[in-house]
Amino acid sequence: MNVSRPVASPQAGPHEKLAEVVARHLNHPFLKPYAAHTVAAFEDIRPVVESGGKPLIFDSCCGVGESTAWIARLHPEALVVGIDQSLHRLDKHDRAYRKGNADYLLARADLNDFWRLALDAGWRLSRHYLLYPNPWPKPGHLQRRWHGAPVFPALLGLGGRLEVRSNWKTYIEEFVRALEVAGVPSAVEPWNPATPMTPFERKYQGSGQDLWRCVAELASG
Repeated sequence: MNVSRPVASPQAGPHEKLAEVVARHLNHPFLKPYAAHTVAAFEDIRPVVESGGKPLIFDSCCGVGESTAWIARLHPEALVVGIDQSLHRLDKHDRAYRKGNADYLLARADLNDFWRLALDAGWRLSRHYLLYPNPWPKPGHLQRRWHGAPVFPALLGLGGRLEVRSNWKTYIEEFVRALEVAGVPSAVEPWNPATPMTPFERKYQGSGQDLWRCVAELASG
């Protein structure tokens, strides 16, 4: 068994500046220029997304895309888009994880740009999965966590049923608090999947770690 260690962090709980950081991002637009490769990836799949007429689901930080394939099988009525910044991880997908004819796409992109491009294009999600993102556990890395990042308002604007999972309870506690600052109710929930959806979920569960999630209904734009 590939044993995984729990997340280690000097933080004993949610970051003391979390609410301040989230409020600042909610009140100031994120103006970072888009990366060319993300614009290209977005424009490559845009015709498929906009011509299909299906409910749209994002699997953000999809890694090798195992979860993307799972989600597509669970929601055959929808078009699922898995997004990850690592070409190396995405290249493993067809060899190990693509099964059947489920309707999904994979895109190599920076989510800091992809979410904003999707929002500006008028895309709205029916569901959004954020499964085991990098926790960035050092206190100084708060703004690298998605709920503390300047792009957080774009994530909210995309709408849909958002589900976030992590093996670090503090990450989920912070996400719930960030949603609260934005006026969105949620709660920290223990998570014990019967069938893991990602390699990380399988590894963490197999190592005996506690898993956590939050679910929120985001307003559609």
